[in-house]
Amino acid sequence: MWWRLSLPVQPELEESLLWKLTAMGLHRVAVQHAPEAPEQRTLLAWLPAQEWPEDQRQQLIASLVPLAETFGLKLADPRWDELADEDWSLSWKQHWQPDPVGQTLLILPAWLSVPQEHAQRLVLKMDPGSAFGTGSHPTTRLCLEALEATPPSGQRVADLGCGSGVLGLAALGLGAREVIAVDTDSLAIRATADNAELNGLSPEALLVRQGSVETLEGLLGGNPADLLLCNILAPVIEALAPGFQPVLRPDGRGLLSGLLVEQAPRLTEVLQGLGWSVQAQASQGRWGLLEIRRQP
Repeated sequence: MWWRLSLPVQPELEESLLWKLTAMGLHRVAVQHAPEAPEQRTLLAWLPAQEWPEDQRQQLIASLVPLAETFGLKLADPRWDELADEDWSLSWKQHWQPDPVGQTLLILPAWLSVPQEHAQRLVLKMDPGSAFGTGSHPTTRLCLEALEATPPSGQRVADLGCGSGVLGLAALGLGAREVIAVDTDSLAIRATADNAELNGLSPEALLVRQGSVETLEGLLGGNPADLLLCNILAPVIEALAPGFQPVLRPDGRGLLSGLLVEQAPRLTEVLQGLGWSVQAQASQGRWGLLEIRRQP
C-alpha cells in the first residue's frame, strides 16, 4: 500500500518544498497545476505505507512548516489517501500533462504524445520524477520565456544549477551551439543526462557534471560562455556571484532567476559591486528575473 500526500502550495513555496522532499530521499513527487491557472497548485507525494506510519507522516509535515514561515506563509492542511500498489504509478503519471510555455515551447512528459493543438511547438521531453525544475515553477518559466524572446543561436551556454536540465534543453532547441551544465546534486546530474537522452541529444551537445561555479569554470576551459543561466535561490546566487566573471565572456549576458522580487534590490547592489550592470527583465507573481552584463 501507498500513502499519497496532497498539499496545496503557494507558487513561491513550490521549489523549496520540492527541494526539501528530494533532500529527504522522496522522489515520487509531482505538482498538480493547470496551465490556465498557474497560481493554483497542489504538491503530491507518494510514500510506501509500511515505511510511513502516522507519527512519521506527522513529523514530515512538521519539517515543512519552517519553509512556509520563511516566506511569511502558513502551510496548508495536508490530505492523506491510501492507494493499492498497482495504483500509485498511474496516479503519479496522471498529474503530469503537456505544458505550453511562452509562444513556442512545450514541456512534454516523456510517456505522452504531442497534442495536435501544440504540434508546431518546440517539444522538450521530460521525465518529471527525477529532479525538480520541470518548467512549472514561475522562475523556470521566466527563464524559458527569456530564452525564447532572445534565442541563443550559435551561442555557448553555461547552466549553473541545472536541476532537470530543462533550460539547457530549451537553449539547444532554440539554436545554442552547446550547453555546459553543473549542479551540486547528483540526482540533478542524472536527471539532466537522462532528459538529454530523451531528446536525442549527445553528451557533447549537453555536457553535465556535478559541481558548482568552480567546476563550471574548469569545464569551460578558458573559453567563457556567451550566456549564463542561473535559476537558484537569491542567497545562493549572491554567494556564487564572485565566480561569474570567469565563466561569462566580456560581451556576454546572464539570466538570473529563483529570486523574489523583494530580494532583487539587495542582489542588484551586490552584483553592481562586482562589476555587473543589472536590469530587471520580468516577473511572475512574487518571483523575478534579472539580466546581467559587464559594466562598461
